[in-house]
Amino acid sequence: MNDVSRDPAVRGLSARAAARIERSIIGLGLLALFLIFQPVSVTLFGFGCALVVFAGLVNNLLPLCLPGVTARALLETSLVIALSFFIVMLLAIGAAHLYGAYFANVTVADNSEPFYRQPFVWGVAATAAVLALALFASKRSRPPSPQP
Repeated sequence: MNDVSRDPAVRGLSARAAARIERSIIGLGLLALFLIFQPVSVTLFGFGCALVVFAGLVNNLLPLCLPGVTARALLETSLVIALSFFIVMLLAIGAAHLYGAYFANVTVADNSEPFYRQPFVWGVAATAAVLALALFASKRSRPPSPQP
């Protein structure tokens, strides 16, 4: 994939916009660390923990913070990162279930649904499917690149 546009008709990020995005990503990570290590509130600590995961994922966009990179390349990379996160989450949920079922001999209580019937699991699976479709649609709608 050609992230940096060589065609003058296709404009990418300016140097200022690329630096602004880069600083925002780094600032997000610093804010997350501040929220984790602040001594005031457990609620802020919880937000910081969630923000660290999000900032770690967003940190994968730093190599694309260059002048000339198109917004489409940033969007496609963001979709790939989010899709991989949700797929890994589904694998982790399945692995936790298998661990409980086979290694710890933990059975599900009679009044509880199996893990694959929980709304959260279906929500994660649906989000992964929507992200995959959005990425597929984004790749198909791209105009063909000129051959040298």
